[in-house]
Amino acid sequence: MTESATESTVEAWPEPPLAGTEAAAVLGALERQRATLAWKCSGLDAAGLQATVGASTVTLGGLLKHLAHVEDSHFARLWLGVPVGAPWDAVDWDSDPDWAYRSAAQDTPGQLRTLWQESAARSRATVDAALRAGGLDQLGAHVTRSGERPNLRRILLDLIEEYARHVGHADLIRESVDGLTGEDPPR
Repeated sequence: MTESATESTVEAWPEPPLAGTEAAAVLGALERQRATLAWKCSGLDAAGLQATVGASTVTLGGLLKHLAHVEDSHFARLWLGVPVGAPWDAVDWDSDPDWAYRSAAQDTPGQLRTLWQESAARSRATVDAALRAGGLDQLGAHVTRSGERPNLRRILLDLIEEYARHVGHADLIRESVDGLTGEDPPR
């Protein structure tokens, strides 16, 4: 259930600073969650990315695709106030809210990893530009029903929470595939 050894290995493990700025701590925590997901999904072929645990239908491939959507939608919708782009804009989310999870089985491991990596790269670029313009207190473009706007801090913390929850799922699924366990890759 694993791909050949030619698949790229996990890069240097990101660690939030012990005494850095608030922005560095928040971004460091997010990067650690992203790295953990990447590690839990690394080295697996299609069968490994489609494995499930118990009664759940959640797969590692589905998590990659779902989190790619979360990355794109959080920053497009909440920060920039623009519609999310392809492939998300072609989905009827009302009639198929689990589309990302369900459709992941139709994608190759390379397609899933690339989709997630490109979404995370877009998010990083958006956050970098936002931080160059100001700090975490800047307000995003999205306006809630009550007239409030989320600041960059809240958007990033929500993203960390989303990753942390799903990295827990990834831990269980990956262990069921090949026994890989732990919080970060061996060094």
